[in-house]
Amino acid sequence: MSRPVVGIVGGGQLARMTAPAAEALDVHLRVLAARADDSAAQVIPDTVIGDHDDLEALLAFADGCDVVTFDHEHVPPAHLRILQERGVLVRPGPDALVHAQDKIVMREALSRAGLPCPRWAEVGDADDVAMFAAADDWPVVLKVSRGGYDGRGVWVVSHRAEAAEVMATATLVPGARWLAEEKVDFTRELSAQVARSPHGQAVAYPVVASLQVNGICKEVVAPAVGLSAEHSARAQRVALDVAAVLGVEGMLAVEMFDTERGVLVNELAMRPHNTGHWSIEGADTSQFENHLRAVLDLPLGAPTPRAPLAVMVNILGGTYPDLHRALLHVMARDPGIKVHLYGKEVRPGRKVGHVTVLGSEVDVLMERA
Repeated sequence: MSRPVVGIVGGGQLARMTAPAAEALDVHLRVLAARADDSAAQVIPDTVIGDHDDLEALLAFADGCDVVTFDHEHVPPAHLRILQERGVLVRPGPDALVHAQDKIVMREALSRAGLPCPRWAEVGDADDVAMFAAADDWPVVLKVSRGGYDGRGVWVVSHRAEAAEVMATATLVPGARWLAEEKVDFTRELSAQVARSPHGQAVAYPVVASLQVNGICKEVVAPAVGLSAEHSARAQRVALDVAAVLGVEGMLAVEMFDTERGVLVNELAMRPHNTGHWSIEGADTSQFENHLRAVLDLPLGAPTPRAPLAVMVNILGGTYPDLHRALLHVMARDPGIKVHLYGKEVRPGRKVGHVTVLGSEVDVLMERA
């Protein structure tokens, strides 16, 4: 084989963290970034500046790529189908990716397949929300089907008037609809990640526990502490089934609620995911390497953990702007901690990096992280 060229649409930190895996595999990365100072554009020389909504920019970017994949799910499916018609390999393809773009499309597909989901319904107005609530009572989780991420586009409403206010004031992106879901009584949130290649090989990573604060992932423990082997295998099986049913090629993260009824699928991401960053140091094959292997249809790497536990904590921007000066103190205090900075301007609440520690005692690891 000649040296493969993988095009990544999106210049965020996921594309940036794919670069070391690509270097090790001698894969040439090309990135379509919105700006020259985007996270990935700072470290990947072959960066093209363009808009993922611009079909001509996508076509020019994809020319010469062996496969095109994604740092985010926001590319219009119609554009991706045109790429495919021009002979470009797109992985995951638009027929799969749409399930990560539209929550109603995702719920419909998973429900048809008999995969476990919260009770849900498409709603058009506040009266529909009230009818939905009549089955289980309030509160209800109200979502936009498209355009939401990191807690945006999600509201918990306690009565009809509150639902009416949200629906009247929210701005929906083109094609978005309203979705009502039961407010799940869960014990914790889990994430099951799998990699799946075009010829159907798949591997499952250990199921992790994540803590979300204001819709943003704050910390991850891998594997989830206290999760029985049977329960873990069930969650992995659900993730593998989702990947197969939807035809996912690449990494898939299935975020789940852990409940007395078992696991319920909450969200999907068809790319490397925040809950898998621990795998860079903590697994024999990182999620970034297995994503490259999968989209190139190479044999997948072992997802085996390298330590009993890994803890990953996100670095969120605050009032201190100089992260590099802070590194001096972090590294001196704990030489065993692994720090990843994304090259982003510090803004309050913004993900600007993460840290990972490996060991065997979760409380000690969490305190260090």
